[in-house]
Amino acid sequence: MEEEQAGRGHPVVSALVGGLAYAVLFVLGVVFGAVAGLEHSWDRGGSVPLVPLVPIGLCVVLFGLLYGAGRLMSSKLGAFVPGMGWMLVALLFSVQRPEGDLVIAANPAGYWYLAAGALALVAAVLLIPSSGSWLLHQGSYPSKHPVNFPDGRSA
Repeated sequence: MEEEQAGRGHPVVSALVGGLAYAVLFVLGVVFGAVAGLEHSWDRGGSVPLVPLVPIGLCVVLFGLLYGAGRLMSSKLGAFVPGMGWMLVALLFSVQRPEGDLVIAANPAGYWYLAAGALALVAAVLLIPSSGSWLLHQGSYPSKHPVNFPDGRSA
């Protein structure tokens, strides 16, 4: 038993390292959201294209970031946490300030950036392989605390 735990490390240290890794991923999502939110409206000049390429390109990079984080953490939560950091910044940037300013404006670039980013977040989380579901587990789970009924049955 002790040999198995020696390879895994102390559970408190393992939980602390895992929590720190998720915190770093959240900060990475916030930083990417701030940079991409400020740079999403680049244009080539001239007329405004119907499908802006810069916001879509940034969302492809966002998908790669989220998918890579999820694969490296081996969990869907690994993709979801930096995605929530990006989403927090994107929502804050799209709220009108008292001065009337917006970072993500109501124009085609802003709409494409928000929609494609949300789609990238959902796609990245859904494409991460699942480690299994408790609903699909075959066999019964042992009960730690059996319930005893008055008629002598237990569950």
